[in-house]
Amino acid sequence: MQTIRKIFADKKGATAIEYGLIAALIAVAAITAMGAIGTNLNETFTTVSNSIDTSE
Repeated sequence: MQTIRKIFADKKGATAIEYGLIAALIAVAAITAMGAIGTNLNETFTTVSNSIDTSE
């Protein structure tokens, strides 16, 4: 009975899972933000490139 109580009293596994979930959430947010930044940069460079081409 003592062994079972020790297993359920151990919170290390739950803490590791929580940290893993937080890290996954941060990764998803970072990937989404970088995707949006990449799209905006692509549009900016396209606009600049088109402006240079038409000014020649």
